[in-house]
Amino acid sequence: MQKKTSKDVIEETPVQKIPAASKGAVEFLSLIEAKEIKPCLFEESLVAISESGQTVGTFSISVEWACYSLDGWQEEDCYLVRASSKGTIDGIPCTTSITGYITKRLETVEQHTKESMRFKEHPVETRTHVVKRQGQLFVSKTIVERDEEIHVDTFSYKCALLEGLVSESANLLMLRVMARRQAVPQDAIFLSFDIDQHICTSTYNALGFQKQQVGKEEVEVFVIERAVHPVDAVPLTWQFYLLSDGHLSRRVQVGSPATMVILQMPILIDTDEPDPRPVFEKIPLDWEEDVELYSRFLDRKEELQASHATYVRHHPELSALLADFLQLLLLRKPDDVVTFAAEFFAPFSAQNPPCRSFQSSDKPSPFRNHV
Repeated sequence: MQKKTSKDVIEETPVQKIPAASKGAVEFLSLIEAKEIKPCLFEESLVAISESGQTVGTFSISVEWACYSLDGWQEEDCYLVRASSKGTIDGIPCTTSITGYITKRLETVEQHTKESMRFKEHPVETRTHVVKRQGQLFVSKTIVERDEEIHVDTFSYKCALLEGLVSESANLLMLRVMARRQAVPQDAIFLSFDIDQHICTSTYNALGFQKQQVGKEEVEVFVIERAVHPVDAVPLTWQFYLLSDGHLSRRVQVGSPATMVILQMPILIDTDEPDPRPVFEKIPLDWEEDVELYSRFLDRKEELQASHATYVRHHPELSALLADFLQLLLLRKPDDVVTFAAEFFAPFSAQNPPCRSFQSSDKPSPFRNHV
């Protein structure tokens, strides 16, 4: 489990004119449950293939549970999303990495993005840090050339205006959820970051199912198109080909010379749903009509009778005691037989001191009510 402690961020002037997400997008995010995300926590790797069919890079994604620490003491369970790509474009090495902490409602509490291009003797790196603090989302963008910061841009947004925001790290997790549902919300407009980390809108469209060759196997994939719409620029579009469990089998960025694909079929993650509890109808039982039960009853009856007879034979005083009681009972003929029996057998109790039966008529009996 990862534990993250964020540093303080200097507050800047909020950026205005923020677009609004649609009601359908906000509702879609609010209805995602933790049990849907649980099977989406896994790692995967793809390779970048050029137009000529050569391998020019790698692409990997991992999602896991993490513990996020707010201001160093208040901890919160969340998801840690990591993504990285390495490759070459026109002979220039390029790397991109994203690390994001996402809440159970797919809200971004912190995200680090790093993009670098290694020109000859002139490396350029762009670092972006997004963090949520005290109702504000702070963004810091830094451009580094030859290990020297040449430009720093910082701004902030009010979180109350960012309902429906899906960052790059949250997008990777949400795509897996959509793939498992095999459905995309219709006419839903989300918020996103453009290349300058300004808030803009983004949309998702389902392009249906297609067949894709993975190794020696042909599989069916669900295709989702995502488009990010900057305010003053051409939209950026990606197409994601996803397996039924959320694994990414292919990713295409419109206009890019490289395509991300998997080389072999992964082991699909299946969720085991508990079988419904069996319902048994209550059948009336007539044990006298049931041959097996009635046979057991007769066997038990004979067993008890034999046991009782043996006990009586081994204790002849029992017959004498019962005979005395019945004789006295028939002579006295009491109206209250139970009380008469209690008084008769009381002297035989181990809890009472020894005395003669019916010793005195003037001594009150504990078995009778006296007014």
